[in-house]
Amino acid sequence: MADHTQTTDKGLGLGLVFGLLAVLGAIVMLTTAPQIEAAWGFAAAIVFGALAIVGMHVNWN
Repeated sequence: MADHTQTTDKGLGLGLVFGLLAVLGAIVMLTTAPQIEAAWGFAAAIVFGALAIVGMHVNWN
């Protein structure tokens, strides 16, 4: 009897999407003049960066 496991690439896809959103948040942080918009860009970059790492490490079986 053979065991068969199937893996998916969901972690890679989520990591790439959240990584792209983190880069966009960093661009917003760098290009906006008022400090509050830069702060929101920084917050988005940090949150989406953390979600990118989590998305790549979650077991999607």
